Amino acid sequence: MKTIEQNNIEMVTAKIEEMWNKGDIYQTDQFFAEQIAEAFEDQHYILADTLAQGEKVIARIVITGLHNASFAGNSPTGKSVQITQFREFHIVDGKITNHSGWFDTGTLLPQIQAK
Repeated sequence: MKTIEQNNIEMVTAKIEEMWNKGDIYQTDQFFAEQIAEAFEDQHYILADTLAQGEKVIARIVITGLHNASFAGNSPTGKSVQITQFREFHIVDGKITNHSGWFDTGTLLPQIQAK
């Protein structure tokens, strides 16, 4: 028999895959989200980690791509980058009731030699 956490992780994994397929992985309130979606081509996604506790699941997603358009005032470099995104999901009665996402731009900017 699966635990609540195992069921929640499976639900979140399916939701993340759905978001990738629809191109909604960048739907967050974070300032750079739209720019990240536009600035990096040939994107691939890896669900690297999940952590569940009760009704909450945190997912760490690694996005790889090529820096082929301007980002945060930095000209395209053509470099391969890894962008980490964190997503937090709140699940009540087997349904995702809320989720938020954040990009780790602090590790992204040095990869493109941001000033």
